[in-house]
Amino acid sequence: MKLQNKVALVTGGSGDIGSAVARHLAEAGAKVIITYVGAKQTAQEVVDDIKAKGGAAAFTQLDQRNPLAIDACVDSIVKEYGRLDVLVNNAAWNIGIPFVCLDDLTSDIWDRVLEINLRGPFLLARAASKILKANGGGHIVNISSAGGISPGSSSIAYSASKAGLNHLTRCLAVAMAPEVAVNCVAPGLVEDTRMAKRLPNAVAQSARRQAVLGRVGQVEDIAEQVLTFVTSTSITGQIMVVDGGMPGVMR
Repeated sequence: MKLQNKVALVTGGSGDIGSAVARHLAEAGAKVIITYVGAKQTAQEVVDDIKAKGGAAAFTQLDQRNPLAIDACVDSIVKEYGRLDVLVNNAAWNIGIPFVCLDDLTSDIWDRVLEINLRGPFLLARAASKILKANGGGHIVNISSAGGISPGSSSIAYSASKAGLNHLTRCLAVAMAPEVAVNCVAPGLVEDTRMAKRLPNAVAQSARRQAVLGRVGQVEDIAEQVLTFVTSTSITGQIMVVDGGMPGVMR
């Protein structure tokens, strides 16, 4: 198996995209640790499902707004497993606020979105940098959004956070080379996910109309792209959009 004896941390692994990524990495042989904030039961179900299929998995609570909790999470993985080969920064938060409703986007909402979606991935990458560079080097994959490339998403704050995450990917690719490859998957609308259900209806309908393949992003395609990145040896600093082919994001 491609990831035999590797250890992977998937933040937000109790969610729709995160759980699919965790399952794919486990099927490829990795020992997977997923994080959750409040959905402990769902995290347990994901881990149980992976184990039932012969994989290795565990879960831990992590509020990535808390820098001390991030450091403690990485330290516990190093203590337990002695290595970390893959970090998937998937955890994120959004809230549906149409772009035109500027007064509804409060400073508290802005801070929460940016702290979870942008600062958190940076702090996790920084905390894990030494262990990711050990054992022959590792991989980081950030889960961003097509909304960070073109101006359309659940809110201006969400788009801004994901635009920042896109460029953080490039910056970390430079900062952590040559030992660590850093790449990004940027989904558009992904049907039947909690994130999608928080989108303003007009934004979701527009994505469905524009997707040239006649369907929007699929969870399995996102997970497969993550697996491609973490098993590659010569790809870094790249952003792969998975959205069914929206012309506004083709660049």
